[in-house]
Amino acid sequence: MMPRLGEKYDVEIEIISKPRADYQTDAYFDLDLPVAPAIMVDGEILIEGGNMSQPEVEACICRHLGITVPESQKV
Repeated sequence: MMPRLGEKYDVEIEIISKPRADYQTDAYFDLDLPVAPAIMVDGEILIEGGNMSQPEVEACICRHLGITVPESQKV
């Protein structure tokens, strides 16, 4: 889902995947990043420790880009 949205809106998508234990270290908490699974857009944590639907993610991307959310993606 994320790479496809990155192409659609011409935005950079970074996907980080680590073993679960890596997210539970003091060093990770010092980075002030969300608990996985998480989605961030432009530094804003959209969801932490859960999942979002594609329409929800797409609507957030559109809001951050200052563009109208496609009618089919409104949540």
